Amino acid sequence: MAKYFDVHPDNPQPRSIAQVADSVRSGALIAYPTDSCYALGCRLGSRDGIDRIRSIRALDNRHHFTLVCQDFAQLGQFVQIDNDVFRAIKASTPGSYTFILPATREVPRMLQHPKKKTVGVRIPDHVVAQALLAELGEPLLSSSLLLPGEDEPMTQGWEIKDRLDHVLDAVIDSGDCGTEPTTVVDFSGGEAEIVRRGAGDTARFE
Repeated sequence: MAKYFDVHPDNPQPRSIAQVADSVRSGALIAYPTDSCYALGCRLGSRDGIDRIRSIRALDNRHHFTLVCQDFAQLGQFVQIDNDVFRAIKASTPGSYTFILPATREVPRMLQHPKKKTVGVRIPDHVVAQALLAELGEPLLSSSLLLPGEDEPMTQGWEIKDRLDHVLDAVIDSGDCGTEPTTVVDFSGGEAEIVRRGAGDTARFE
């Protein structure tokens, strides 16, 4: 049964955030709000968490997981970025974008695309997600909470708790955070390739 945390969207309660962070460190799989949909999240090196996310979302091994980072300094530990790409990403973060880039050695092989050796990264513009990342001190391995066969993600924490109570360890509810996923931009080939148009404006990448 998942623990339920009702967290204020603008002033998240430090005690609740600390409890969730502790549970993530202990191997928990959580649902948490971002600036574009709710997401599933677990610790970076949690194979169990990865397997559970794959199971919940019916994903194959070609799916790009995302490392949700607190800031640009943290993001830079996990992906290789040249100067031109650096400027483009820096200007777009924090925000509703996921960037696909070559992974560094800091990224476990099980998280990398099996052929391209790439990984997705993002910095959310969301108070609660940022509070959790600051408390955790490391990225959250994440995937959008979109269930198989459904066109739109769930928008309410209580609904997520109700439907996924048996497969999650914790749910953070801070209200509706919309149904539009991130815009995904692939920079792994050196040039911007828009893989998915979502909440982030694509104009600067076209």
